[in-house]
Amino acid sequence: MSSVVSADGVTEAEPPRRYTATEIARHCTPDSCWVVHEGSVYDVTRFVRTHPGGESVLLRYAGTDVSSAMRGDPHRHSDNAYRWLSQYRIGHLESGSEPHGHCLDLQKENDAHKQDRPSQPEPKNISSGDAELTYKTVSTKNDLVDWTRPLLWQVGHLGGKYNEWVHQPVDRDIRLFHSDLFESWTKTSWYVVPTVWVPIIFFWSVVCYKELAKGETQLFASFFPELAVVVRETWFPLLFIIGLFLWTLIEYGLHRFLFHMTPPASSYALITLHFLLHGQHHKSPFDRSRLVFPPLPASLFVGLFYLPLRAMLPSTIRGTVMVGGLLGYVVYDLMHYYLHYGAPCRGSYLYHLKVYHVKHHFEHQNLGFGITSKLWDYPFKTVIPEESFDKSK
Repeated sequence: MSSVVSADGVTEAEPPRRYTATEIARHCTPDSCWVVHEGSVYDVTRFVRTHPGGESVLLRYAGTDVSSAMRGDPHRHSDNAYRWLSQYRIGHLESGSEPHGHCLDLQKENDAHKQDRPSQPEPKNISSGDAELTYKTVSTKNDLVDWTRPLLWQVGHLGGKYNEWVHQPVDRDIRLFHSDLFESWTKTSWYVVPTVWVPIIFFWSVVCYKELAKGETQLFASFFPELAVVVRETWFPLLFIIGLFLWTLIEYGLHRFLFHMTPPASSYALITLHFLLHGQHHKSPFDRSRLVFPPLPASLFVGLFYLPLRAMLPSTIRGTVMVGGLLGYVVYDLMHYYLHYGAPCRGSYLYHLKVYHVKHHFEHQNLGFGITSKLWDYPFKTVIPEESFDKSK
């Protein structure tokens, strides 16, 4: 909220701007999308593309009141969803003014008035401390950390407050380090993942296939020579698929038991480590520069996958399983990026996964650990329930 100086020199908060229903209704396009909720006006333009229900769902309510839609079918929005919405508040609905119409109905009117309308001033962020709000909001000005400084060295001091704080997402970029060089190492564009790993997967696959074709690779030869089985190149697809399958389990295990560990409140080091590994992603889930793993830390996890295989399998078989697992990792990282920033067709497999994953971020942080699939959520009983509210209410 901006401020003004009164006649006696005292700085006072400028009252939130008020908008009429007609003004709000004109903002019903992907380039300018406003909604009303419980009498407050929100500019959600930057959230249109990443909305979990898809761009079309949010645009359906653009320029209108979303209050009933957010608290009813098909999904009652979580507390975190309301906190998230609060970041986009730009003012209030004018008293006695009711939003009406539909975005599609108002489009022609919007185009007709576009040239005649006076230019609107840039909306100002409204302080989330306004007493009129009935839900706990996100405030980066009055937060437990100082957002003007790198967060990595601050979060460890939150102690018992860290777990709640880190699962209250905000729509802003996070800075981890003072050093620009170190900071750059923590950011990765999505295309870096296939650029680095796909050539390795291809080369390693060719090498392993040629080695298997020699007919010199035996399974069980080291432990049970009498049961030794010659593994030929025809086994390559099966071993590759086994690697893919093993990755799905590793993906689930890492996400659930490492990335979602609850660090002890007394451990500054473990809280800091958790925030570096995954906490930052939950705090800022739409920071596109941190949705995939940088190659260096990713190679450490690849090494952890490799070591147990090295102890159990001959080199060529191990290599074939590894390249299958590496492809699984690449698919996982790219799919994770797409689930945050992609716009899958409504009703498709990826659409359901996107909704599922966003529920994990905003409502069920202790469930829904599968990214590429829900496969392991079922046996480990961590499936996010289809309905999160009582329809009888």
